[in-house]
Amino acid sequence: MILYALRCACGHEFEQWFRNMADYDTQKAEGLSCPSCGGTEVSKAIMAPRVGASKPSPAPMPACNPSGCGNAMCPMSQMA
Repeated sequence: MILYALRCACGHEFEQWFRNMADYDTQKAEGLSCPSCGGTEVSKAIMAPRVGASKPSPAPMPACNPSGCGNAMCPMSQMA
C-alpha cells in the first residue's frame, strides 16, 4: 500500500491510499476526484517522508590505560 498526498486544480490537498503505483495511474485515468470539490484534475503533491526516530548510539567506552583499567570487558585486559 502507498499513501500519496494529492492536490486538485483548486488547491485542495488530501491523502489517499493505493495498492501500488499502477493503481494510482489506473484510478487517475478513470477520473480520480477531489473529495472537497469533485474536481478531476488531480496530481501528486510533494510529500515529506515519514522517518522514524533513530535509536541513540551507545556511549563509547572510555580510553583504557595500557597497564590495566580493571574492566573485565576491556580488550586491553585480555592482552596481558
